Amino acid sequence: MTLAIYEIHYVCEMSRIFLEIEQTNLITFQELGNFEALEQPIFSTRAHVFQIDPNTKKNWVPTSKHAVTVSYFYDSTRNVYRIISLDGSKAIINSTITPNMTFTKTSQKFGQWADSRANTVYGLGFSSEHHLSKFAEKFQEFKEAARLAKEKSQEKMELTSTPSQESAGGDLQSPLTPESINGTDDERTPDVTQNSESRAEPTQNALPFSHSSAISKHWEAELATLKGNNAKLTAALLESTANVKQWKQQLAAYQEEAERLHKRVTELECVSSQANAVHTHKTELNQTIQELEETLKVKEEEIERLKQEIDNARELQEQRDSLTQKLQEVEIRNKDLEGQLSDLEQRLEKSQNEQEAFRNNLKTLLEILDGKIFELTELRDNLAKLLECS
Repeated sequence: MTLAIYEIHYVCEMSRIFLEIEQTNLITFQELGNFEALEQPIFSTRAHVFQIDPNTKKNWVPTSKHAVTVSYFYDSTRNVYRIISLDGSKAIINSTITPNMTFTKTSQKFGQWADSRANTVYGLGFSSEHHLSKFAEKFQEFKEAARLAKEKSQEKMELTSTPSQESAGGDLQSPLTPESINGTDDERTPDVTQNSESRAEPTQNALPFSHSSAISKHWEAELATLKGNNAKLTAALLESTANVKQWKQQLAAYQEEAERLHKRVTELECVSSQANAVHTHKTELNQTIQELEETLKVKEEEIERLKQEIDNARELQEQRDSLTQKLQEVEIRNKDLEGQLSDLEQRLEKSQNEQEAFRNNLKTLLEILDGKIFELTELRDNLAKLLECS
């Protein structure tokens, strides 16, 4: 029965090694191969991801250039909660929630937790305090669920190990040691005889010889039973070894399948990222088109205003041309009038000269006329005197 305990310990140890191998991989076959069937996202949000600087243990190092999706996943087969985040095809967070983890809010929009398995500290920067509070509530909820799951697992392990311990206790009461059980038939027979003799010495001193012979037969029957159990356990050990080899082959096949599915997931994520990029580019183009339409509308209004200004400028140009033509006509007419004025001035001057000459002539005639009148007056006076005298 001690060999059965060794076998159980061996199988448990191999299972533990497989579990550690699975947990150390960033993307395992349960994450990829049975991703849809075993693990489902139960809560998702977007945040900027950081990790503590492994050298300084003080500064934060950003692991994503922009906000990425951070999700809680639940593995129904192992009853495990995990936090996973992918930046393209790279897993930047793969943290299994354990009961001793604590999520700490360091500011209104930033929180952090330590992962002893990954030997790092993760930090998340959220867009609002509400998203941070919601993430912290889910962390506490799944942490409590992980604690309950661990307690249930420990209870199952205790129930499983109880029968083995009882069997081990029965073996401890047997006079045979584990070394004698694992040895050959030739090696075990002297041990049993020696142990039987060592146990039989006090019995021979206290009991009759016939009773001692019955005890020897009892030990021989128990030895035969133990030989049969030893053969069965040896066969079980060989079968377990074969199963371990088969498990290793299955694990290798699962790992190959996981790599294939990982490549497939990477391709799908690339397609999804491309689709997101196309959607983002389309949104940016739509915004650009709207801005261009608004700009075009403003330009059209400006063009209409410029057209009106051009029409007004044309009207002003026509008015200017008309006024210029009228001004030219007025200038020509003004020149004509100036010529006429100059002619009239010359004629006026000539007329004035003629009038002056006429006045002078008239003045001379008046003077001559005055002389003649005076002479006639004197002649009349003389004639009158002559008439009076005669």
